[in-house]
Amino acid sequence: MSDVVIKVENISKQYRLGAVGTGSLAHDLNRTWHRVRGKEDPYLKIGEVNDRSIKGRSEYVWALKDINFEVKQGEVLGIIGRNGAGKSTLLKILSRTTTPTTGKIKIKGRVASLLEVGTGFHPELSGRENIFLNGAILGMTRNEITRKFDEIVDFAGVERYIDTPVKRYSSGMYVRLAFGVAAHLEPEILIVDEVLAVGDAEFQKKALGKMKDVSGQDGRTVLFVSHNMVAIQTLCDRSILLNNGRIENIGETKEIINNYLAKAFINSIDRSWDIGIAPGNEFVKILRAKLIPQFKNNSNLITIYTPLIFEFNFNVAIDNLFISIALEIHTLDGVHIFTSGPSEASELKKGTYITTCFVPGSFLNNGLYTTSIQIIKNNIEMIHREPNVLVFEINDIVRPSGYTGKWPGILRPTLEWTINSDKNI
Repeated sequence: MSDVVIKVENISKQYRLGAVGTGSLAHDLNRTWHRVRGKEDPYLKIGEVNDRSIKGRSEYVWALKDINFEVKQGEVLGIIGRNGAGKSTLLKILSRTTTPTTGKIKIKGRVASLLEVGTGFHPELSGRENIFLNGAILGMTRNEITRKFDEIVDFAGVERYIDTPVKRYSSGMYVRLAFGVAAHLEPEILIVDEVLAVGDAEFQKKALGKMKDVSGQDGRTVLFVSHNMVAIQTLCDRSILLNNGRIENIGETKEIINNYLAKAFINSIDRSWDIGIAPGNEFVKILRAKLIPQFKNNSNLITIYTPLIFEFNFNVAIDNLFISIALEIHTLDGVHIFTSGPSEASELKKGTYITTCFVPGSFLNNGLYTTSIQIIKNNIEMIHREPNVLVFEINDIVRPSGYTGKWPGILRPTLEWTINSDKNI
């Protein structure tokens, strides 16, 4: 018997821009008329690649096109790619929350998915009731769920609120409980999207460890989407690189990540968005992110000695909101260097604001870095995180003699040293 538990054959997904479903009654009738006559759907012959960086001419786009791969039992498969590459669409098809336009999938076993904050939970039900509801959906008996109940609650750390309706949970509590349910109710296949980024560092570490145990000890299959290359490399032996809805590469994870990083990132130190498509949520939108190097001596090269100012323009949609903007700095392969934000959130009225952060020179090492943005509410709750907003390179300077290039370690501070004669020797 084959150990392949997921087989994806020629999957494609087409959307009509600005429309729900297939688009319009006229188009639906046209599709039906062709199908009755045994002819091919006429709209499958049109449509453009899903490249959000260019303005297309067709109202149809292919979010996914001709996707083929297999996943074996006990394998942890990573799925990486830039925003809009088709990762979430692929996971929704595998989770059966949406259907492919063409192609078919074969799945052996129960599937538990964690795709978005709130997926699979009824907001009016308590945490306890949602655990039993999700277990029933997975086909488990009440006794089976009861045996796992305490373990789920302990893992999620929400015991005090377990009988509170989940609509009153913070996004972090929601994700912790949802992941606990998905990972502990023994599905044969666990599908996890980037939602783990909502949790704190301690929970992320627990979640990654649990996924490792699920595959290594229990022999279950995991599909994992993340922008954190360190997490992907730690968990996944094999990965898929998606680009504009197509599989660009599939193979050994380290090779796939190196391919992705080499092509995906170029210096990008000033980005802006119209408010309609700006990153954020219903409360706050990021309108512009800009890195302003403090060059000296007419230089235009960011060196290890160059002070940096990060400037973020954002719009607040409602009054009396306690909000702060924080930044994360990562190496290009996902190593977290530091996170920084104001010590206190500011109470802001509706309007547009600018916040800045100063990073001194003689701090970062030689290399490529990415900047992610966090929106923090009430000093404690991260309500949005936008990864890889800015990309920049720190360069070592050329010296007449001595070592030039990246030093060992993450940071490279210039510390004060002295030397004096020791007359006691």
